[in-house]
Amino acid sequence: MAKLAQRIEGFLEDYFQLGIPEIHITDIIEIIIIAFFLYQFLKWIKSTRAWMLFRGILIIVVFFLVAALLQMSTILWLGSRLFSVALVALVVVFQPELRKALEQLGRKNLFGFFSFNFGRSIDQRFSDKTLSEMVRGSYEMGAVKTGALIVIEGDVQLMDYVRTGIPVDALVTRQLLINIFEKNTPLHDGAIIVRGDRVEAATCYLPLSDNMDLSKDLGTRHRAALGISEVSDATTIIVSEETGMVSVTKEGRLYHDLTPDELTDFLKDAQLPFGRKDEEEGDLETKENKKGGAS
Repeated sequence: MAKLAQRIEGFLEDYFQLGIPEIHITDIIEIIIIAFFLYQFLKWIKSTRAWMLFRGILIIVVFFLVAALLQMSTILWLGSRLFSVALVALVVVFQPELRKALEQLGRKNLFGFFSFNFGRSIDQRFSDKTLSEMVRGSYEMGAVKTGALIVIEGDVQLMDYVRTGIPVDALVTRQLLINIFEKNTPLHDGAIIVRGDRVEAATCYLPLSDNMDLSKDLGTRHRAALGISEVSDATTIIVSEETGMVSVTKEGRLYHDLTPDELTDFLKDAQLPFGRKDEEEGDLETKENKKGGAS
């Protein structure tokens, strides 16, 4: 084996002036780490709208490589001058995706013994009674086609959006939810934000999603629910005023026409203080494929 390695090394040195570098265990570990992060980066960017932009950047890079091979000095000069500006432009263009990726990284509990959660330790964000009241209230409103928008706060606090509404600070009950969203009442317009077992505020304004793939049949209520899920880890319940169907948005995705059991499953995920566990992600993917309507 040693003789074969020497012959290969001699061949490379004679014909290509190349040698076989010494490889240590730290080099192997470094390669594995780099490969892992590169794979995670490509996996993340493939699941976002940044994928098309990334493909466009690759085309520009290939163009400049061809220019370098063909000695096109003017194009290379322009490229060198635009490089620093392009770095700033990339940060601006990818700002929503970068922000979402960093938020997801911050929510991951990478080491069980080392956590950045400085808040009080809790087993659940809200009680089972609150969960039951939200499910019952949602479908009672759906039965009479009363539109509703219920935002359930996660790890990312929504104080900026709470301030846009009217303070309520009341325990979540189905009667309260029905009264708030009853047509022609002062608080029915906009969203309510639920923190723990209490409704923090009503008539809150939410950011609208700019997702162009969202069906045109869906109105402002669904687009607002999708928008808040894109900038936070909140779970949002939407009751359609036109059809009475109950939907949920989470992590930038919209899940249409849920049954009470499916809505309960989503709310049980929202109860977890550190977000959805990795082994439960497959369950949501199964639900998405089953509904065939995730956006």
